[in-house]
Amino acid sequence: MNAIITASDLMDELAGERPPLLLDVRWQLGGPAGRPAYEAGHLPGAVFIDLEAELAGPAGAAGRHPLPALSDFAAAMRRAGVRADRRVVAYDGGQGWGAARAWWLLRWAGHPSVRVLDGGLAAWTERGGPLSTEATAPPEGDFEPRPGAVPLLDADGAAALARRGLLLDARAAERYRGEVEPIDPVAGHIPGAVSAPTTENVTPEGRFLSAERLAERFTELGATEDAEVGVYCGSGVSAAHQVLALAVAGVPAALYVGSWSEWSADPTRPVATGPERG
Repeated sequence: MNAIITASDLMDELAGERPPLLLDVRWQLGGPAGRPAYEAGHLPGAVFIDLEAELAGPAGAAGRHPLPALSDFAAAMRRAGVRADRRVVAYDGGQGWGAARAWWLLRWAGHPSVRVLDGGLAAWTERGGPLSTEATAPPEGDFEPRPGAVPLLDADGAAALARRGLLLDARAAERYRGEVEPIDPVAGHIPGAVSAPTTENVTPEGRFLSAERLAERFTELGATEDAEVGVYCGSGVSAAHQVLALAVAGVPAALYVGSWSEWSADPTRPVATGPERG
């Protein structure tokens, strides 16, 4: 199954006999909370998911958005109505990062059918899709996480993968080079990582490039058939979007959830700067 779905196809599925469950994951780094936007208008039937509270654990040594406790994540997904036998579609305000984080977590936890609405809320409204301000209270779901369905990296695993395979840095290129660091304590990148800003995987409207164009991009970056691929970013959110782009291109990839926020918090870990892998 494709990892993304168009607004047109989602409309068709919602009109069918077994419509997917919709998760609204509007979130912006350093931006306003997503719930007020959800309450002002969301896809009919969508359930709001708070990325900070439900898709991440407390910030600390493991990073700014570490994995949530499995029991907490399971409870949040069941409250949202997630069932093992019902397809899930996540969307956000259009950037795609929040929806991709929900997609990746549910896939990692073993849900068999999760997709992201390509272009998010903007794509929906452009197609004439309606919005609702009614609160959604779905029946309790039955989802039981079985983690490990997709690969996960820790700091040591990311360092090793950078040496033996391809570790992509999904942050802006200037952060990779160490020229600026607006959030974390140290500027630079994991030695051996390759700069691959996730913003280059989408059109100016925030929709994914075609699978063919994405495959070409990742091949040029070194994602050959036999390459083992991993991704990190600042805190494991935009990197999930890059893993999603790789999935669209047909390239499996592991996610380093702790990402630079975890790596740079340990002064014993090496840091590279400049445009090269280091």
